[in-house]
Amino acid sequence: MKQQPLLGFFFALITAMAWGSLSIALKQVLTAMSTQTIVWYRFTIATLILFILLGLSKKLPKLSQFNRYYMGLLVFGVIGMACNFALFNYSLKFVEPSVTQIFSHLSSFAMLLCGVIIFKEKLGIHQKIGLLIVILGLCLFFNDNIADLLTAGNYLFGVILSIGAALIWVAYGLAQKLMLRQFSSQQVLLLMYFWCAVVFTPVADFPQIQTLNGLTLICFIYCCCNTLIGYGAYAEALNRWEVAKVSVVITLVPLFTIIFSHLAHFIQPHFFAKPQLNMISYVGAIIVVLGAIISAIGHKFIKHKKI
Repeated sequence: MKQQPLLGFFFALITAMAWGSLSIALKQVLTAMSTQTIVWYRFTIATLILFILLGLSKKLPKLSQFNRYYMGLLVFGVIGMACNFALFNYSLKFVEPSVTQIFSHLSSFAMLLCGVIIFKEKLGIHQKIGLLIVILGLCLFFNDNIADLLTAGNYLFGVILSIGAALIWVAYGLAQKLMLRQFSSQQVLLLMYFWCAVVFTPVADFPQIQTLNGLTLICFIYCCCNTLIGYGAYAEALNRWEVAKVSVVITLVPLFTIIFSHLAHFIQPHFFAKPQLNMISYVGAIIVVLGAIISAIGHKFIKHKKI
């Protein structure tokens, strides 16, 4: 597809805003619905809508496209996506949205490491520098919660779940990368959504949806739509713009989470909590984003050979 920078930036920005706002809405829905039930509804609704869209355009995946290799990749990807959604949702019971999203960049660095080990790719000096900057930013971000991290309590448990969600996403990322040789990105998503919905069907409590009302119901609807909006816009951004430039915009997810958290609290202070961050934490969040940006496009400014 021909490069369309303006549209690419637009879709990448939609992705960053969608993923940045998701955890804020999810935290409210978790007060009335279990983690596995929310995940089931999100996957099921996304499956139905994407199935209709691909069906109308006659682009549904065919059985002839499958063999044992791609079936194995599908299972691997479903495990990664299902665990990522479940751990991410569950972590919000113990920590605020800004904390869960600050670890989102760990998946990118884990993918880089897998690329080095599995695909024999080279790790550039800019990526090493970016990782060190991200670590520094994380230390600053958690400056006011060191005591909580050193105590085996709910806060530490929530942080561990957030890290686990980011790292297990790599299984989905690797599976998608390899499945794109045979399927389109939308076909891969349809397959992942469907089988993830199947995985959560035995543990979902369907009647819980009847307890939702008011803002909680609105947040639930948004969470379901967000699955399609976020991943759909991401796929469109990659089709229209360079991967590195899309990645730079996506690094803004944690900052959007913090901004939207403040905005939501300003509009509905009794419904949305204000982020519990001090000035050093805000600086840390910015440094984390800076490290991710350097990792994505630092090679354009650092002329050294990759090592």
